[in-house]
Amino acid sequence: MGRAYQNRKESIAKTAAAKSKVYSKYGRRIYVVAKQGGPDPDANLALRSLIDSAKRDQVPAHVIEKAIEKAKGVGGEDYSPAMYEGFGPGNCMVMVECLTDNPNRTITEVRNCFTKTKCKIGAPGSVAHMFDHLAILVFAGEDDESVLETLLMADVEVADIEVNDGKITVFAPHTESHKAKQALLEAQPELEFEVDEIQYVPQIQTTLSGDDVEIMEKFLDMLNDCDDVQHIYHNAEF
Repeated sequence: MGRAYQNRKESIAKTAAAKSKVYSKYGRRIYVVAKQGGPDPDANLALRSLIDSAKRDQVPAHVIEKAIEKAKGVGGEDYSPAMYEGFGPGNCMVMVECLTDNPNRTITEVRNCFTKTKCKIGAPGSVAHMFDHLAILVFAGEDDESVLETLLMADVEVADIEVNDGKITVFAPHTESHKAKQALLEAQPELEFEVDEIQYVPQIQTTLSGDDVEIMEKFLDMLNDCDDVQHIYHNAEF
């Protein structure tokens, strides 16, 4: 089906400042997940998955440990999730996922990114219906039929499976993430996931060209510079 998802390689940040921002965002997410579900990765499956993702993106161990230790304390920051939607250059669709302790500050910063690049922020739900909320698992392999059989035997709902360049990509509803991983690991205990994420995957793509490409790159850079922004999902194709 050729589903387009954003395989973020944030760990390849070119400057110390960029790496620091990536680490900070991971630290905040780990803190929130550990605070909500408990600081023990063996008991908090969401935390375990997030730690694995942080390690793949080369986040230092001390950043992970500090966030977990902070979550064990009493009080602390009170972060809440926020999602903003809108339209970028060429009328492409954009979803901006945030964690914030000050919603007024966050919406102001995100709106500025839209307006300063002549993009349009929309109402909740304005573009979300054009994205699927999916778990994405990528690992080495070519036998997608046996993978599909393994998942179906474990009663895992599968949205799609793709094989490309010796890698298998499994798309499943986000609620099936843990069950899908467990089924695959039981069938192949040595399996290593190159991607293990939950994303909003666009149902259609919008091709950008000319000035729209430069504007989109500037727009994404501005959003990534916002401390509260965790993920950006879009359907733009360059």
